[in-house]
Amino acid sequence: MKSTKNTEKTNLHPRNLHRFGYDFELLAQNNPELGKFVFVNEHNIDSSDSEQAKQTIDFSNPDAVKALNNSLLIANYDIQNWDIPENFLCPPIPGRADYIHYLADLLATTNNGVIPKGETIVGLDVGIGANCIYPILGNAIYGWSFVGTDIDEKAIQNCKKIIEQNPKLIEAISLQLQVNPRFIFKNIIEPEDKFTFTICNPPFHSSPEEATKSAVRKVTNLAPNAPKTTKPVLNFGGHNAELWCEGGELGFIKQMIYESAKYPMQCLWFTTLVSKQSNLPTIYKTLNNVAAIHKTIDMAQGQKNSRIVAWTFMTEAQQKAWKF
Repeated sequence: MKSTKNTEKTNLHPRNLHRFGYDFELLAQNNPELGKFVFVNEHNIDSSDSEQAKQTIDFSNPDAVKALNNSLLIANYDIQNWDIPENFLCPPIPGRADYIHYLADLLATTNNGVIPKGETIVGLDVGIGANCIYPILGNAIYGWSFVGTDIDEKAIQNCKKIIEQNPKLIEAISLQLQVNPRFIFKNIIEPEDKFTFTICNPPFHSSPEEATKSAVRKVTNLAPNAPKTTKPVLNFGGHNAELWCEGGELGFIKQMIYESAKYPMQCLWFTTLVSKQSNLPTIYKTLNNVAAIHKTIDMAQGQKNSRIVAWTFMTEAQQKAWKF
């Protein structure tokens, strides 16, 4: 849905549908619920642009963000029924789509430069959450299949509801509850399983208090004139396991790396988002400890820089021999 009236967001992947921003008028036609949140930013209009080009929503309002996501999924990804329970993570779709596109480029490096598509490409989404967003996007864009895991039964049940209400997803996405929150791949990857990749947006914080402080800063940046609060309403939601875990992002990723070493030939590429650049040296050291081949893919996630760290235990010959 390309709009010539909006400035191109060149920090997004070249294949990302959202590089030219949002056509709110068209999105509201697809989802009238969005219309009540759209307004004209009068402080950002000049004589060369129409008012439509400057339409926006309050990105500090979680209901507005959810309505926008719903509209994008309807208009761009043929998802007609999508919802999440209150207080669950409502992810920004352009950034999640970027992860999928960069992952596709990574897979192409071991497939003669061709992006592998179709249901035989199977991804493992670690921490699928209630939103099911990575499997939805991966299936819509490239036709991939997914197994989604989570430690939260309510999240799994909501993903099940999304899948059942969008029949094209039924054969493409399966779900599995991780019954032991101490583990990531154990109890999930069985001896007969083969995954083309894993994908993960790990918990960022190490405690609820840290998550709350971060949320206060984020909401203040998005809505600087709003009343100050110590109990912010998160614009993208999120709770408990979605936002924090013992050891924070670094602890989670280190655990993931050590566990991945037990399944060296069952997954072509293990990958994860890494939000904190300061965590990279320890992550690289951990990867070297388990003799993994690794690479880092820089990307932008909204207003901040992020990156994907990918690793494999396969030699170059083994990678090229992988059956896509």
